[in-house]
Amino acid sequence: MITDRDIARWRLHSQLLAAPAERAEEVVRSLVAVQAENPSQSAWAVATRTTSPGQDDLAEALADGRVLRIHVLRSTWHYVHADDAQWLQELTAPRVMPVFAQQLQPLADRLPALDDAVEAMLAESPDRTRSDLAAALAERGDELTGQQLMLLLGRLEVLGLVCSGVPRDGEHTYALFADRVPTPRRLDRDDALAEIALRYFTSHGPATERDLAYWATLTVTDVRRGIAAASDRLASFEHDGRTFWHAPGDAPASASPAGHLLQVLDEMYRGYQDSRWVLDADGVVPRAREAAIGMALVGGQLVAGMKRTVTAKAVTFSLRAHRVLATRETSAIRDAAERYGDFLGLEARVVFDDVAS
Repeated sequence: MITDRDIARWRLHSQLLAAPAERAEEVVRSLVAVQAENPSQSAWAVATRTTSPGQDDLAEALADGRVLRIHVLRSTWHYVHADDAQWLQELTAPRVMPVFAQQLQPLADRLPALDDAVEAMLAESPDRTRSDLAAALAERGDELTGQQLMLLLGRLEVLGLVCSGVPRDGEHTYALFADRVPTPRRLDRDDALAEIALRYFTSHGPATERDLAYWATLTVTDVRRGIAAASDRLASFEHDGRTFWHAPGDAPASASPAGHLLQVLDEMYRGYQDSRWVLDADGVVPRAREAAIGMALVGGQLVAGMKRTVTAKAVTFSLRAHRVLATRETSAIRDAAERYGDFLGLEARVVFDDVAS
Protein backbone atom coordinates (compact mmCIF):
# COMPACT_ATOMS: atom_id res chain seq x y z
CA MET A 1 0.00 0.00 0.00
CA ILE A 2 1.41 3.39 -1.08
CA THR A 3 1.91 6.00 1.68
CA ASP A 4 2.56 9.74 1.67
CA ARG A 5 6.21 9.01 2.42
CA ASP A 6 6.43 6.69 -0.57
CA ILE A 7 5.03 9.39 -2.87
CA ALA A 8 7.37 12.08 -1.54
CA ARG A 9 10.40 9.79 -1.91
CA TRP A 10 9.24 8.82 -5.43
CA ARG A 11 9.16 12.52 -6.36
CA LEU A 12 12.83 12.87 -5.40
CA HIS A 13 13.53 10.48 -8.29
CA SER A 14 11.04 11.99 -10.75
CA GLN A 15 12.41 15.45 -10.06
CA LEU A 16 16.03 14.35 -10.51
CA LEU A 17 17.07 15.06 -6.91
CA ALA A 18 17.82 11.36 -6.45
CA ALA A 19 18.48 10.62 -10.13
CA PRO A 20 20.39 13.66 -11.41
CA ALA A 21 20.88 14.65 -15.05
CA GLU A 22 24.21 15.49 -16.66
CA ARG A 23 23.53 19.15 -17.49
CA ALA A 24 21.34 22.08 -16.45
CA GLU A 25 19.70 22.16 -19.87
CA GLU A 26 18.52 18.57 -19.37
CA VAL A 27 17.08 19.42 -15.95
CA VAL A 28 15.04 22.32 -17.31
CA ARG A 29 13.83 20.31 -20.30
CA SER A 30 12.88 17.37 -18.07
CA LEU A 31 10.98 19.42 -15.49
CA VAL A 32 9.32 21.49 -18.29
CA ALA A 33 9.57 24.62 -16.12
CA VAL A 34 11.47 25.54 -12.95
CA GLN A 35 10.23 28.48 -10.88
CA ALA A 36 12.92 31.17 -10.96
CA GLU A 37 11.90 34.29 -9.07
CA ASN A 38 15.16 34.39 -7.12
CA PRO A 39 17.98 33.89 -9.65
CA SER A 40 20.66 32.84 -7.15
CA GLN A 41 18.55 30.30 -5.30
CA SER A 42 16.77 29.02 -8.41
CA ALA A 43 20.19 28.42 -9.97
CA TRP A 44 20.82 25.95 -7.14
CA ALA A 45 17.40 24.39 -7.75
CA VAL A 46 18.67 23.45 -11.20
CA ALA A 47 22.29 22.67 -10.28
CA THR A 48 21.42 20.34 -7.40
CA ARG A 49 19.64 18.14 -9.94
CA THR A 50 22.84 17.61 -11.95
CA THR A 51 25.64 15.13 -11.43
CA SER A 52 28.33 17.84 -11.08
CA PRO A 53 26.73 21.09 -9.85
CA GLY A 54 28.49 24.15 -11.23
CA GLN A 55 27.45 27.77 -11.65
CA ASP A 56 28.66 28.03 -15.26
CA ASP A 57 26.35 25.28 -16.52
CA LEU A 58 23.03 27.13 -16.27
CA ALA A 59 24.70 30.50 -16.92
CA GLU A 60 25.97 29.26 -20.29
CA ALA A 61 22.56 27.83 -21.22
CA LEU A 62 20.94 31.19 -20.43
CA ALA A 63 23.61 33.14 -22.31
CA ASP A 64 23.25 31.20 -25.54
CA GLY A 65 19.47 30.99 -25.33
CA ARG A 66 19.01 27.24 -24.87
CA VAL A 67 17.25 28.08 -21.59
CA LEU A 68 15.09 31.17 -21.10
CA ARG A 69 13.98 32.91 -17.90
CA ILE A 70 10.48 34.23 -18.56
CA HIS A 71 7.02 34.63 -17.07
CA VAL A 72 5.13 31.50 -18.11
CA LEU A 73 2.59 29.01 -16.65
CA ARG A 74 1.72 31.42 -13.87
CA SER A 75 2.38 35.14 -13.46
CA THR A 76 5.89 34.51 -12.20
CA TRP A 77 9.38 33.70 -13.48
CA HIS A 78 10.35 30.25 -14.69
CA TYR A 79 13.29 28.70 -16.47
CA VAL A 80 12.08 26.92 -19.60
CA HIS A 81 13.86 25.32 -22.51
CA ALA A 82 13.76 27.41 -25.68
CA ASP A 83 12.05 24.52 -27.49
CA ASP A 84 9.16 24.65 -25.01
CA ALA A 85 8.64 28.39 -24.55
CA GLN A 86 6.27 29.10 -27.46
CA TRP A 87 3.82 26.23 -27.03
CA LEU A 88 3.75 26.67 -23.25
CA GLN A 89 2.90 30.36 -23.63
CA GLU A 90 0.19 29.67 -26.19
CA LEU A 91 -1.31 26.96 -23.99
CA THR A 92 -1.33 28.83 -20.69
CA ALA A 93 -1.53 32.52 -21.71
CA PRO A 94 -5.37 32.70 -21.87
CA ARG A 95 -5.61 32.24 -18.09
CA VAL A 96 -2.43 34.16 -17.20
CA MET A 97 -3.01 37.29 -19.26
CA PRO A 98 -6.02 38.46 -17.20
CA VAL A 99 -3.73 38.67 -14.16
CA PHE A 100 -1.46 41.10 -16.00
CA ALA A 101 -4.42 42.97 -17.48
CA GLN A 102 -5.88 43.60 -14.04
CA GLN A 103 -2.58 44.76 -12.55
CA LEU A 104 -1.83 47.01 -15.55
CA GLN A 105 -5.33 48.51 -15.70
CA PRO A 106 -4.07 52.03 -14.81
CA LEU A 107 -1.90 51.87 -17.96
CA ALA A 108 -4.52 50.27 -20.23
CA ASP A 109 -4.77 53.24 -22.63
CA ARG A 110 -0.98 53.47 -22.94
CA LEU A 111 -0.19 49.78 -23.38
CA PRO A 112 -0.17 49.65 -27.21
CA ALA A 113 2.31 52.55 -27.40
CA LEU A 114 4.43 51.13 -24.57
CA ASP A 115 4.50 47.70 -26.22
CA ASP A 116 5.65 49.22 -29.50
CA ALA A 117 8.30 51.32 -27.75
CA VAL A 118 9.84 48.36 -25.90
CA GLU A 119 9.86 46.21 -29.02
CA ALA A 120 11.53 48.97 -31.02
CA MET A 121 14.18 49.48 -28.34
CA LEU A 122 15.01 45.78 -28.21
CA ALA A 123 15.07 45.50 -31.99
CA GLU A 124 17.59 48.32 -32.13
CA SER A 125 19.67 47.22 -29.14
CA PRO A 126 18.96 43.81 -27.58
CA ASP A 127 20.12 42.45 -24.22
CA ARG A 128 19.01 45.51 -22.26
CA THR A 129 18.48 45.49 -18.52
CA ARG A 130 15.28 46.66 -16.92
CA SER A 131 17.10 49.81 -15.79
CA ASP A 132 18.16 50.47 -19.39
CA LEU A 133 14.60 50.17 -20.59
CA ALA A 134 13.26 52.32 -17.75
CA ALA A 135 15.69 55.11 -18.63
CA ALA A 136 14.92 54.89 -22.34
CA LEU A 137 11.18 55.01 -21.72
CA ALA A 138 11.59 57.95 -19.36
CA GLU A 139 13.53 59.83 -22.04
CA ARG A 140 10.52 59.62 -24.34
CA GLY A 141 8.17 60.77 -21.57
CA ASP A 142 6.96 57.34 -20.41
CA GLU A 143 8.05 57.13 -16.79
CA LEU A 144 6.97 53.91 -15.11
CA THR A 145 7.42 52.59 -11.60
CA GLY A 146 9.63 49.54 -11.21
CA GLN A 147 6.55 47.41 -10.59
CA GLN A 148 4.76 48.74 -13.66
CA LEU A 149 7.75 48.04 -15.91
CA MET A 150 8.17 44.53 -14.52
CA LEU A 151 4.49 43.82 -15.22
CA LEU A 152 4.71 45.34 -18.69
CA LEU A 153 7.69 43.16 -19.58
CA GLY A 154 6.08 40.07 -18.03
CA ARG A 155 3.00 40.69 -20.15
CA LEU A 156 5.14 40.97 -23.30
CA GLU A 157 6.79 37.67 -22.37
CA VAL A 158 3.42 35.93 -22.04
CA LEU A 159 2.45 37.38 -25.43
CA GLY A 160 5.57 35.74 -26.88
CA LEU A 161 7.15 39.02 -27.92
CA VAL A 162 9.94 39.42 -25.36
CA CYS A 163 12.15 36.99 -23.45
CA SER A 164 15.40 36.87 -21.52
CA GLY A 165 18.52 38.09 -23.31
CA VAL A 166 22.20 37.44 -22.69
CA PRO A 167 22.86 38.23 -18.99
CA ARG A 168 25.14 41.22 -18.40
CA ASP A 169 27.55 40.66 -15.51
CA GLY A 170 25.00 38.29 -14.05
CA GLU A 171 22.11 40.76 -14.42
CA HIS A 172 18.95 39.73 -16.27
CA THR A 173 18.40 41.35 -19.66
CA TYR A 174 15.64 41.39 -22.24
CA ALA A 175 15.57 40.64 -25.97
CA LEU A 176 12.98 40.01 -28.65
CA PHE A 177 11.66 36.46 -28.54
CA ALA A 178 11.88 36.16 -32.33
CA ASP A 179 15.60 36.96 -32.18
CA ARG A 180 16.37 34.45 -29.44
CA VAL A 181 14.07 31.68 -30.71
CA PRO A 182 13.88 32.11 -34.49
CA THR A 183 12.19 28.73 -35.13
CA PRO A 184 9.90 28.08 -32.14
CA ARG A 185 8.20 24.74 -31.62
CA ARG A 186 4.43 25.06 -31.80
CA LEU A 187 1.69 22.57 -30.94
CA ASP A 188 -2.06 22.68 -31.45
CA ARG A 189 -4.02 22.84 -28.22
CA ASP A 190 -4.91 19.15 -27.96
CA ASP A 191 -1.32 18.08 -28.62
CA ALA A 192 -0.08 20.66 -26.10
CA LEU A 193 -2.47 19.36 -23.43
CA ALA A 194 -1.26 15.80 -24.04
CA GLU A 195 2.37 16.89 -23.94
CA ILE A 196 2.10 18.87 -20.72
CA ALA A 197 0.21 16.04 -19.01
CA LEU A 198 2.76 13.44 -20.09
CA ARG A 199 5.78 15.52 -19.17
CA TYR A 200 4.43 16.95 -15.90
CA PHE A 201 3.42 13.57 -14.50
CA THR A 202 6.70 12.05 -15.70
CA SER A 203 8.82 14.76 -14.09
CA HIS A 204 6.66 15.58 -11.05
CA GLY A 205 4.71 12.40 -10.45
CA PRO A 206 3.10 10.84 -8.68
CA ALA A 207 0.71 13.82 -8.70
CA THR A 208 -2.97 14.54 -9.17
CA GLU A 209 -4.93 16.27 -11.90
CA ARG A 210 -5.48 19.23 -9.59
CA ASP A 211 -1.73 19.53 -8.99
CA LEU A 212 -1.23 19.99 -12.74
CA ALA A 213 -4.18 22.38 -13.01
CA TYR A 214 -2.57 24.59 -10.35
CA TRP A 215 0.96 24.30 -11.74
CA ALA A 216 0.02 25.22 -15.30
CA THR A 217 -2.96 27.50 -14.57
CA LEU A 218 -5.23 25.18 -16.56
CA THR A 219 -8.81 24.14 -15.92
CA VAL A 220 -9.36 20.65 -14.56
CA THR A 221 -11.36 19.93 -17.70
CA ASP A 222 -8.34 20.74 -19.87
CA VAL A 223 -6.07 18.65 -17.65
CA ARG A 224 -8.41 15.68 -18.00
CA ARG A 225 -8.30 16.06 -21.79
CA GLY A 226 -4.53 15.96 -21.63
CA ILE A 227 -4.48 12.93 -19.35
CA ALA A 228 -6.92 11.08 -21.61
CA ALA A 229 -4.65 11.69 -24.59
CA ALA A 230 -1.50 10.62 -22.73
CA SER A 231 -2.91 7.89 -20.48
CA ASP A 232 -1.44 5.06 -22.57
CA ARG A 233 2.03 6.39 -21.66
CA LEU A 234 1.27 6.93 -17.95
CA ALA A 235 0.34 4.77 -14.96
CA SER A 236 -1.80 5.59 -11.94
CA PHE A 237 -2.89 4.46 -8.50
CA GLU A 238 -5.49 5.51 -5.94
CA HIS A 239 -4.40 7.08 -2.66
CA ASP A 240 -6.25 9.14 -0.08
CA GLY A 241 -9.35 9.30 -2.29
CA ARG A 242 -7.45 10.70 -5.30
CA THR A 243 -5.87 9.36 -8.47
CA PHE A 244 -2.10 9.86 -8.70
CA TRP A 245 -0.51 9.78 -12.16
CA HIS A 246 3.13 8.96 -12.86
CA ALA A 247 5.53 7.48 -15.38
CA PRO A 248 5.28 3.67 -15.60
CA GLY A 249 7.34 1.93 -12.93
CA ASP A 250 7.33 0.97 -9.28
CA ALA A 251 7.87 3.19 -6.26
CA PRO A 252 11.60 3.41 -5.41
CA ALA A 253 12.53 1.91 -2.06
CA SER A 254 15.14 4.55 -1.23
CA ALA A 255 16.53 7.90 -2.36
CA SER A 256 20.09 9.15 -2.29
CA PRO A 257 21.24 11.66 -1.30
CA ALA A 258 18.68 11.79 1.49
CA GLY A 259 19.11 15.45 2.46
CA HIS A 260 18.32 18.56 0.42
CA LEU A 261 18.37 22.27 1.22
CA LEU A 262 15.97 24.07 -1.11
CA GLN A 263 13.96 27.27 -1.43
CA VAL A 264 10.21 26.97 -0.80
CA LEU A 265 9.75 27.99 -4.43
CA ASP A 266 11.43 24.73 -5.44
CA GLU A 267 9.41 22.37 -7.60
CA MET A 268 9.32 19.85 -4.73
CA TYR A 269 7.08 22.30 -2.87
CA ARG A 270 5.64 24.78 -5.37
CA GLY A 271 5.18 22.17 -8.08
CA TYR A 272 2.03 20.93 -6.30
CA GLN A 273 -0.96 22.26 -4.44
CA ASP A 274 -3.50 19.47 -4.11
CA SER A 275 -0.98 16.91 -2.80
CA ARG A 276 1.82 19.19 -1.61
CA TRP A 277 1.71 17.94 1.93
CA VAL A 278 2.91 14.41 1.25
CA LEU A 279 6.09 16.27 2.25
CA ASP A 280 4.79 16.21 5.82
CA ALA A 281 3.47 12.74 6.54
CA ASP A 282 3.58 13.39 10.30
CA GLY A 283 1.57 16.62 10.06
CA VAL A 284 4.08 18.68 12.06
CA VAL A 285 4.60 21.58 9.62
CA PRO A 286 2.29 24.60 10.19
CA ARG A 287 -0.10 25.08 7.29
CA ALA A 288 -0.04 28.88 7.58
CA ARG A 289 1.77 31.04 5.02
CA GLU A 290 5.42 30.00 4.81
CA ALA A 291 7.48 31.77 7.46
CA ALA A 292 10.79 30.48 6.13
CA ILE A 293 12.13 31.11 2.64
CA GLY A 294 13.81 27.72 2.52
CA MET A 295 13.32 24.16 3.65
CA ALA A 296 15.30 21.09 4.61
CA LEU A 297 14.10 17.79 3.19
CA VAL A 298 15.26 14.40 4.41
CA GLY A 299 13.92 11.39 2.57
CA GLY A 300 11.40 13.67 0.89
CA GLN A 301 10.01 14.91 4.22
CA LEU A 302 10.06 18.61 5.17
CA VAL A 303 11.81 18.47 8.55
CA ALA A 304 12.92 22.10 9.03
CA GLY A 305 12.54 25.63 7.79
CA MET A 306 15.76 27.11 6.43
CA LYS A 307 17.26 30.57 6.00
CA ARG A 308 20.39 31.03 3.88
CA THR A 309 22.89 33.81 4.67
CA VAL A 310 25.78 34.41 2.27
CA THR A 311 28.94 36.34 3.16
CA ALA A 312 32.26 36.72 1.35
CA LYS A 313 33.68 33.55 2.88
CA ALA A 314 30.80 31.38 4.01
CA VAL A 315 27.19 30.39 3.51
CA THR A 316 25.27 29.79 6.73
CA PHE A 317 22.13 27.69 6.83
CA SER A 318 19.98 28.47 9.87
CA LEU A 319 17.47 25.71 10.46
CA ARG A 320 14.37 25.61 12.63
CA ALA A 321 13.34 21.99 12.99
CA HIS A 322 9.65 21.09 13.00
CA ARG A 323 10.36 18.18 15.33
CA VAL A 324 13.29 16.56 17.08
CA LEU A 325 15.69 15.29 14.42
CA ALA A 326 17.53 11.99 14.49
CA THR A 327 21.31 11.92 14.08
CA ARG A 328 21.01 10.48 10.57
CA GLU A 329 18.74 13.40 9.63
CA THR A 330 21.12 16.09 10.89
CA SER A 331 23.95 14.28 9.10
CA ALA A 332 21.94 14.29 5.85
CA ILE A 333 21.33 18.02 6.27
CA ARG A 334 25.02 18.73 6.88
CA ASP A 335 25.86 16.73 3.77
CA ALA A 336 23.37 18.81 1.78
CA ALA A 337 24.94 21.98 3.15
CA GLU A 338 28.39 20.84 2.02
CA ARG A 339 27.10 20.23 -1.50
CA TYR A 340 25.48 23.67 -1.58
CA GLY A 341 28.64 25.30 -0.22
CA ASP A 342 30.76 23.59 -2.86
CA PHE A 343 28.45 24.94 -5.54
CA LEU A 344 28.87 28.48 -4.21
CA GLY A 345 32.59 28.05 -3.58
CA LEU A 346 32.06 28.92 0.08
CA GLU A 347 32.49 27.28 3.47
CA ALA A 348 29.18 25.79 4.56
CA ARG A 349 27.96 26.35 8.12
CA VAL A 350 24.84 24.82 9.66
CA VAL A 351 23.09 26.28 12.71
CA PHE A 352 20.23 24.37 14.30
CA ASP A 353 17.79 26.50 16.31
CA ASP A 354 15.33 25.10 18.83
CA VAL A 355 12.44 23.01 17.54
CA ALA A 356 9.64 25.30 16.35
CA SER A 357 6.71 25.35 18.72
